[in-house]
Amino acid sequence: MTHILSVSVLNKPGVLSRITSLFSRRNFNIDSLNVGETEDPNISRMTIVVRGDDKTLEQVTKQLNKLIDVIKVTELDQNAIVDRDLALIRINCTRNNRTEIIQIADTFRAKVVDVAYDSIMIEVTGTEDKIEALIEILKDFGIKDIVRTGIIALNRGQVIEKKNQKIG
Repeated sequence: MTHILSVSVLNKPGVLSRITSLFSRRNFNIDSLNVGETEDPNISRMTIVVRGDDKTLEQVTKQLNKLIDVIKVTELDQNAIVDRDLALIRINCTRNNRTEIIQIADTFRAKVVDVAYDSIMIEVTGTEDKIEALIEILKDFGIKDIVRTGIIALNRGQVIEKKNQKIG
């Protein structure tokens, strides 16, 4: 089962190393890991995507909460989040298929960010499924390189219920 953890930590040296070694000691593979400063420059947020059973994840979460530099650990409900992944993809191209590749990129709302004589580079942002679908289509042209950020995610805002109100 895939789990997405949002971990707020103090923004200081060594924190990332301590957290990743905790996962390593528990024999938990991290599928993706993103770290960035929050609205408060003293705090960073880590988005960690892991696969594993609930029991092991619970143990890891408890261990994370014991670390001094960890402020808060939250498992995100995948039905109540906005998540994005970013990929840069360099594809083989010729003069004959360049237009077709650009049309495919447009269909996926991707941007062409570099064009060379024998390749084209596309930037795409979206869900993992969207990026995987684009990669699958582009395989026919020959993919030279791919680099991905992995998932970043935030909980959705609470839905405000509209109440029937009489005006006037």
